[in-house]
Amino acid sequence: MLVLLVGLPTYLVVVITAENWLVGRWGPPPMLAELVIFVALAFLWALPFKGLFKGVGQPDPAEMQKERR
Repeated sequence: MLVLLVGLPTYLVVVITAENWLVGRWGPPPMLAELVIFVALAFLWALPFKGLFKGVGQPDPAEMQKERR
């Protein structure tokens, strides 16, 4: 929950700040390039947390071991 409440908004602020800095320095990129950049960034934030999200919704391992006994 902390990742979504703190990490994601922080990531969004960093990405938007970087994008504004780049546009201010070199001007806006072509629309298709901007679309590709934002789609890539939309998926990029989740990669470091893939392992964390993989366990969400899985049964408790302790409960599974109790059932096996």
